[in-house]
Amino acid sequence: MEAKAIARYVRVTPRKADQVLQLIRGKRVDLAAEIMLFTPKHVARTIRKVLQSAVANAVATEGKINVESLHVKHATANAGPTMKRIMPRAQGRATPLLKRTCHITIIVEGEAVAVAPPSSRRARAAVKAEAPAAKAKVAAKAAAKAEATPKKTTRSRKAVASTKES
Repeated sequence: MEAKAIARYVRVTPRKADQVLQLIRGKRVDLAAEIMLFTPKHVARTIRKVLQSAVANAVATEGKINVESLHVKHATANAGPTMKRIMPRAQGRATPLLKRTCHITIIVEGEAVAVAPPSSRRARAAVKAEAPAAKAKVAAKAAAKAEATPKKTTRSRKAVASTKES
């Protein structure tokens, strides 16, 4: 099971971001978050947020998942758009400034937790008792919806013509 998170248009050069991403590639998620917490680079804070978002996406898509089994499968910093600015220099000259941005992508991978059936007799009985009640609620909602919507009657042309004649 994989989950992905992307931070786009991060205002740091891709090379600087990739240097920090090298620290966490292939590591467990909890260890990677701790590394980012103590990395002195400015982009480490953004990378940590992207990592937390990828973990949250994994939990949201899969439901029950063992977060401790997640690890960073893929982490890249691709180039984003470059802002071009000009700095005035001596004797009327101008020097270009390139303010680079990047897109940080992190993919985490792990295994979902298999939910075992309840082992005790009472727990199994409780699960069986809940199932019909849930089905009854769904059926009641469907019946209420059917009553609320008016039924459209369709008649064939022959039936309409016969009622006009008589």
